[in-house]
Amino acid sequence: MSAVMITRKVRKWEKLPGKNTFCCDGRVMMARQKGVFYLTLFLIIGTCTLFFAFECPYLAVHLSPAIPVFAVVLFLFVMAMLLRTSFSDPGVLPRALPEEATFIEMEIEAANGNVPSGQRPPPRIRNVQINNQIVKLKYCYTCKIFRPPRASHCSICDNCVDRFDHHCPWVGNCVGKRNYRYFYLFTLSLSLLTIYIFTFDIVHVVMRSVDDGFLNTLKETPGTVLEVLVCFFTLWSVVGLTGFHTYLISLNQTTNEDIKGSWSGKNRVQNPYSHKNIIKNCCEVLCGPTYPSVLDRRGLMQEDSPVAASSAVASPSSSFSFSNSSNPAPQTTKTTAPLIPNEHTPDDAKSGIAASAESNSSSPAEDRPPSTGAPPLASPETDAETSVAKDKSH
Repeated sequence: MSAVMITRKVRKWEKLPGKNTFCCDGRVMMARQKGVFYLTLFLIIGTCTLFFAFECPYLAVHLSPAIPVFAVVLFLFVMAMLLRTSFSDPGVLPRALPEEATFIEMEIEAANGNVPSGQRPPPRIRNVQINNQIVKLKYCYTCKIFRPPRASHCSICDNCVDRFDHHCPWVGNCVGKRNYRYFYLFTLSLSLLTIYIFTFDIVHVVMRSVDDGFLNTLKETPGTVLEVLVCFFTLWSVVGLTGFHTYLISLNQTTNEDIKGSWSGKNRVQNPYSHKNIIKNCCEVLCGPTYPSVLDRRGLMQEDSPVAASSAVASPSSSFSFSNSSNPAPQTTKTTAPLIPNEHTPDDAKSGIAASAESNSSSPAEDRPPSTGAPPLASPETDAETSVAKDKSH
């Protein structure tokens, strides 16, 4: 069986390197480790379902019907921000093409010169100036690019992410330039929802305990105990995470920069991205423009793929007949003078035949074709004249 190369068009997300998964024809982009993300969905949906089933009917009648309505609105907002953070491109930078990577390598070698064997080559960095502050651009050996300022390579997703904050397993995605604001709104709204459910769980237990007693209340609403436990242990982590990111936003700083101490003030290094104003920093992070994705995940590209031929290799005779049938050669008819001149032969043809005979007689013996001993062939006209002469003699 032979292989045939077939060119077909595929979406770019099907050939993107890295460790991401795509759904809905490239519209949804997530990390491969999604187990903790499913746990997040289960905890949020499960806790809210118990709240709507056990507490909301009682509170809507005895307190206000606005309590379940506000809870539904807050729940929908939390889910929207979670899915928006999880399913979006965090700001992944495309890797260098082979030609671009080769050109960058040549530039680096030309700048560093010849490094003696056994000596470590100098670090691959470039310096740029941002707000009168020197910022180093590091070279990524995986993506073959010089990373932009504030970008970093995520080891879990195996991609360089612009304005990389951190990789969050709870949302199943990296948090970067394009989804950080949605991540912050998710943590903020989830904190409010947790406090809201925890508060009205306590109110519900207190109000029913006045009439039915504390133990009877717990027996009649077993979901309340589970909700209180989930909200109690979730409250500290979610609220603490929201407070930490509020602090980072006020400084216009990322989690990655805070952990590394990039702008801690050591060696007189200040944060060149901060406006020295909390309101301006918050407006830039939360109210700035939405940056488009640079991946073009749903774009088309051509791919050459080998396909096994369905028919066996044809024999030489069959291939010859096929080539003749597919590309028939044009047939040409050439009229030549007879070998022996007769009365029907024109005069100009007779002179040509005589000249040809003289040239053949003058040619050397080795150039002549070998004799086969067969009698010479006569033209049809000569045979007809001979038969007519015999008839007349009889």
